[in-house]
Amino acid sequence: MSTTVGVVGHFEIRQSGFNRLYLRVTVSVGTAVGSTTFNDAAFLTKLDVIFANLYFSALAAASTDIGAAPSAWRPLLQARNTPGIARIQFALAGMNAHINRDLPDGIVQSFLVTGGDPITDDLREKDFDSVNDILERVEQEVKTEFTVGVVSAVDRLGGSVDDAVAMWNVRAARSAAWTNAQMLWALRGLPRLRNRFLTKLDGLVGMAGRGLLLPRDPAILR
Repeated sequence: MSTTVGVVGHFEIRQSGFNRLYLRVTVSVGTAVGSTTFNDAAFLTKLDVIFANLYFSALAAASTDIGAAPSAWRPLLQARNTPGIARIQFALAGMNAHINRDLPDGIVQSFLVTGGDPITDDLREKDFDSVNDILERVEQEVKTEFTVGVVSAVDRLGGSVDDAVAMWNVRAARSAAWTNAQMLWALRGLPRLRNRFLTKLDGLVGMAGRGLLLPRDPAILR
C-alpha cells in the first residue's frame, strides 16, 4: 500500500481532485486491511497495487502521447488545462475511468496472480463488496475539505451534487466492475473477443468521461 500512496502523491497535476480523493481512499483501505477481518486480505492488497498501476500506466502513456492512453482516461488527461472545470468534475471523471474501465481488468489480473476466479469465488467478492462501506466512510471524512464551495458552485449551475447519490453510484459501478471482470475471465479462451469487449468498454467509459468534463462558467467556479 505504501508504494501506491507514494506514487499517487507525485501526480498532483490538473486532475488533482481525483488524485486527492484516490489518495485518501487508498490510505483508508490500507488501514482497513490491517485492522479489519477479511476472508483474504492478501487478495485485496494485490488488487490495490495492480489497480493503481493501471492508472499510472495510463499517465505514463499519456506523458508522450495522450492518444496512447486508454480511451477511458483520454478525456480527463486532455482536459487538464481546460478552464471552467471544477475539481469535483475531475474527481468524478477519474472515478468513472478507474472503476468502470480499470477495475474489471485489475480484478482479472489479481486472480491470475493469486489463483481462483471471479466467477466462483464468493468470499473474495464479499471482501470486495465490503470496501464499499469504507468508501462511504472516507466520503464523509473528506467532503468538508474537498467539496465545500465546489458543490455549492455546481449547485448554482443547476447541477445539484448529492453526496449520497454520488456514493451510491460508486457502489453500483464497483458491482458492475466485478460482473465485467467475470465476463473478461470467461472470455480468456477467446482472446480476440475478449479484446473487443475490453475495447468497447474502454470507449463507452471514455464517452461518459467527456460528458462529466463539460466546462462550466469559470467565473462561477473561482
